[in-house]
Amino acid sequence: MEGGRATVLVVDDSRTKRYLLVSWLSRAGFETIEAENGAEALARVESERVDLVVLDVRLPDLSGFEVCERIKVSHPATPVIHVSAHAIDVVDRAQGLTRGADAYLAEPIEPEELVATAHAVLRYYQARQRAELLAERLAALADATVSMHAAPNFVRLLEAAAAGAARIFKSPAVVVAETFEGDCLAGVVAGPGADPSVVPWLVEESGLPIGATVRVDEPGAWGLVDWPAGDTVTVVAARLREDRPPLYVVVPTATQTVRTPVLVQLGQAVASAVEAQRSFDEEHRIAVTLQRSLLPRRLPEVAGLDLAVRYEPASARTEVGGDFYELVMLDGHLLMAIGDVAGHSLHAATVMAELRHAVRAYAVEGHQPGVILDRVNELMRTLLPNELATICVLLLHPGSGLVRLASAGHLPALVSVDGRVEFIQQSAPLLGVRAPRPPDLEFVLPAGATLVLYTDGLIERRDATIDEGMAALAAVATRVDDDLDRFCERLLVELAPPEIHDDVAVVAVRRR
Repeated sequence: MEGGRATVLVVDDSRTKRYLLVSWLSRAGFETIEAENGAEALARVESERVDLVVLDVRLPDLSGFEVCERIKVSHPATPVIHVSAHAIDVVDRAQGLTRGADAYLAEPIEPEELVATAHAVLRYYQARQRAELLAERLAALADATVSMHAAPNFVRLLEAAAAGAARIFKSPAVVVAETFEGDCLAGVVAGPGADPSVVPWLVEESGLPIGATVRVDEPGAWGLVDWPAGDTVTVVAARLREDRPPLYVVVPTATQTVRTPVLVQLGQAVASAVEAQRSFDEEHRIAVTLQRSLLPRRLPEVAGLDLAVRYEPASARTEVGGDFYELVMLDGHLLMAIGDVAGHSLHAATVMAELRHAVRAYAVEGHQPGVILDRVNELMRTLLPNELATICVLLLHPGSGLVRLASAGHLPALVSVDGRVEFIQQSAPLLGVRAPRPPDLEFVLPAGATLVLYTDGLIERRDATIDEGMAALAAVATRVDDDLDRFCERLLVELAPPEIHDDVAVVAVRRR
């Protein structure tokens, strides 16, 4: 009845008495409907909107006390006023109030007394309904805020915001915001429980102030969803900074109460989550760009060898990591290296850059892989004493296929030839640990064979062991594509999860 006339159900088996009650209430501005017995009253309460029940105590089928109790069970916020010409002593009045009635009037009743009592009980219940609605919406707002801040990317954030708005207001909802790259997107949901979607949507508007502004628009201006017929839409535009575009939350106007407090709070919550996501996306893009700039810019061209690499940073919600690789020709040998610095941060990426350059420097001096790792380890323990890393370094002679390999706690290299797969395992301590290291491994990479180095992001899963991950890698690598780039891409597609939680680096070389 928010903003409209209250509807009163008058229940009495006396037609004359019903007529009088209905007349008094109608003249006072109430809408009225009637029932002549308890069963009919209960049916009308369930099928129609009833704001107040005026209920006779003595009915032909059920007592008014029982009817009141049943109404209160299914509709506790519907007020009931008992009226009676016979059950008027203290025991009757006490029983009626004890069993749920909000007021008890004994006949003869004056019209002014009935109308005043009706207004009094309605004021209380209207305040209660508003408070319950506000509490329900604030609880849903809290849930929506948590979902938005937990979203892994901008699209999921818009989906969570639109779905949250639909649950709060039990209606269709639209949320429009702009990514830090300038793409304007709209999260759209047809109603509570419906699946949200995200579509491009351009809003051309300028001059909005900092903060939240509320306005009423025609539904056609936001034709992203089927809005309720005959209603307008209420739009809150929220903006946190002058240099940021506003975002919009749109819901049907009929869902709003005075001053639209929950809608404004929702707009501010979405703005806060969007700002955090924009900042994170921007910082992550800068970090990934820096990280990529620290890796080799191009692959060497080596007669008799095919080379391919793939590097995929972790998903946008995860910080950059310390995965790195190296491919360079030195004195007739191909230097291959792959490593992973512990941790996920921009700091890990900078440590990765230092290790990569140290490996290159010691390799240029002409050292063998084991000596390179010994010297890099001493450098780490001296200059980076709190860091740990895994690394695998090898030198490959293209003509003979002779490989000399040293590892520091890294995953074993894989060799695939003629459908057979072998892991080249060397157990050795990580970089950053003072411990004896085994001698270098030497083996020959046969003509037609492919050697693969990789980081743990390719095979590690939260729901599987490392052995299961390596078995899956071996199964995929039994077939090596003619195009080595396509082979590396297939490894990522078939082994890496859709949303990568750790950087992935893959280096492959094939002797022709």
